Amino acid sequence: MGLFDIFKKKEKEPSYDPNNITVHDLDFGFILEYDLKSWKVEEVYEYDWGGSNFSWEYMIDSGDEKAFLHVSGDADTKMTVTKEIKIRKLDEDLVDIIVKTEKAPSKVFWEGEKYFLDADSAGYCKDHSNNSNSWDELISYDYYNEEEDKIVSVTQWDDRSFEAFAGKVIKNYEISNIIPAD
Repeated sequence: MGLFDIFKKKEKEPSYDPNNITVHDLDFGFILEYDLKSWKVEEVYEYDWGGSNFSWEYMIDSGDEKAFLHVSGDADTKMTVTKEIKIRKLDEDLVDIIVKTEKAPSKVFWEGEKYFLDADSAGYCKDHSNNSNSWDELISYDYYNEEEDKIVSVTQWDDRSFEAFAGKVIKNYEISNIIPAD
């Protein structure tokens, strides 16, 4: 150790094993391979569903398209990749139905296929992209098709603020070559 070594900035240790990076280690700037493309993590969201149940969502960008990778569970990881859709294309009366009845319908149709309500979950979301410590309340309605390999998700942020997403359920092996940010 030299005289001026005490002034050198220590590099922060990564919070993951660099020899075994998994989807649970994803963070801003990470690169991953999915569907024969390289994707970069652009935004990070944390969800608290209560009872020590957390999930993470990553907005990923391949350069020509954007998608959302949702990762839940630790031992039994469940993942979906979705893209935002217009909620009125799902059902033109869906927002009005949920607002009026305070519950989601038991099924919806998307691109000619029937999806069944699997779960409606109240929780909190924290956007790590804006360095805020605030959590926003939400209700998520998850619908799966008969084979449970496709998902439609509707998120209610307040009385009349809704988002909808459609995509597919993916397996762990479909995400590969995860590289940390520089």
